[in-house]
Amino acid sequence: MKSIHKIIIIILLFAAAIAGCKKSFLDRPSNSQINSAKFYKTTSDLRLATASLYGGATWWQFSNEAWIQLGDVLAGNGSFPYNGDLVQLFTRTVTSSNNLVTNGWVGLYNCIAQCNGVINAIQLYAPSSISVKDKNAAIAEARFIRAVAYYHLAIYFGDVPIIEDNSKLLKNPLLNRNIVSDVYKFVANDLTYAANNLPKTDDKGRVTTWSAQGMLGKVYLTMAGLGKSGGNRDQKLLDSAIKYAGNVCNNSNLKLFGQLDANHQGYYDYFRPVNNDNPESLFSLQWVGGVGYGQGNAIQLLFSPNSILTPQRGGAWEPLQPTYDLYLNYSHQDSIRRKATFMLTGDRYPELDQIDGGYHATDPGLKKHVIGTEKDNGFPSMDAWSDIEHNTILRLADVYLVYAEALLGNNSSIAGGDAIKYFNLVRTRAGVDPVTTLDATTLRKERRIELAYEGQYWPDLVRFSYYDPANAVQFVNSADVNHARISFTYDTLTKVAKRDTTAPPTALPATISSFRLPIPASEMVSDPKLLDPPVPYY
Repeated sequence: MKSIHKIIIIILLFAAAIAGCKKSFLDRPSNSQINSAKFYKTTSDLRLATASLYGGATWWQFSNEAWIQLGDVLAGNGSFPYNGDLVQLFTRTVTSSNNLVTNGWVGLYNCIAQCNGVINAIQLYAPSSISVKDKNAAIAEARFIRAVAYYHLAIYFGDVPIIEDNSKLLKNPLLNRNIVSDVYKFVANDLTYAANNLPKTDDKGRVTTWSAQGMLGKVYLTMAGLGKSGGNRDQKLLDSAIKYAGNVCNNSNLKLFGQLDANHQGYYDYFRPVNNDNPESLFSLQWVGGVGYGQGNAIQLLFSPNSILTPQRGGAWEPLQPTYDLYLNYSHQDSIRRKATFMLTGDRYPELDQIDGGYHATDPGLKKHVIGTEKDNGFPSMDAWSDIEHNTILRLADVYLVYAEALLGNNSSIAGGDAIKYFNLVRTRAGVDPVTTLDATTLRKERRIELAYEGQYWPDLVRFSYYDPANAVQFVNSADVNHARISFTYDTLTKVAKRDTTAPPTALPATISSFRLPIPASEMVSDPKLLDPPVPYY
């Protein structure tokens, strides 16, 4: 069978087959070859249709224009002093006109619209000659991806409209927001369907039941704290998180990439394109090189520390800087994850700028997602707007830590058992000493280090704010005591980092309202009902 990566290359040859980025989430996908009644006639057609949901225009806007910006810059992992929208994020001065916030909202709804189109077309047009199992599996892929999009909308914006059928917008284009608990319930329902109908194994790059169960674990862990306070979460929902995340950990036979590597380079090598879609990847966006603007992965074009590292040596317009606060979380022993995540002055990367003998960092800067030029990767057609890294939205190490957090639950600490076992597998893969006891603070720090620049830290902080709002506010404000949410310099001789004292204004104090982003102004103009109180969906 063809890998999903090869299928996506075929799909991208049909320029009209995938709807482009929308001005508003209320815009409907265009009628196209892949959405026509004539298309969904064989299992191969269904597989081709669902492959279109893994990358290209479906995910372009969110992945490039919001994923790291909202997941990491907003959370205090990165900064860039000259882009006003980015400055708003790390200074907590976000307005409804922020373009990155708008791109997050519109990009996710664009993805949802594409998923809805595929789901409804299969239900309407797939003939009885296609087995029920194959139809359900294709629908399950689309419902998994739709669930991931809605999960992020709930995390960022809270109460948002739930749309299952794009055609209904023709009759009623103005929608109320739905209460956030129902959005999460919708996500859990989609993921449960996916878990029950996806196979245990599939072509490289496609999601499986383990992907759905891993995501279900994370969603139930998040839901467990919703509406709670004082540090306690709903035990029944924690048990559901334990069930699904634990099933992935204990029964999938999946392993962390390079887990048995004696040199502890598995973490570093995970993010190299040669290892795209390795077994640790539970859901990665499937990008193709050389497809141009609006269809490819352009993260390093934006955030690379130097244009000599990007395809065709162009771009690096917003060289993302790690914050001093993020730097302080890494111990000297944790050098592998640190170097794989961000550069320090003097670091050498032999796989980058190979034509010049490797790259020597001249300032702190982003490393994760910076994969180098077309020559570095042996991919001559890779262009500045579309490199070949398949950036991961969910991976096994994340599920290990979700499982550990769910097992910790409402306890102040935990020693022994699966929580310690899987937590330490993440640490030892990186060459870091194991622990004997675990608490919430240790878990939160480990997740920040392990998953930095993977769009995960802001969702973690939002989850914290659900069940312990007072301490969540205090926690995020603590990084501002020494103005640590800004960039820093690093002296290669003394090996001392000093925070930047001439950076843009420091962050405003956080409040509980800081954990929800404003609805984009353009959307409120298009749909004034978004200003109304949210309503139940169920």
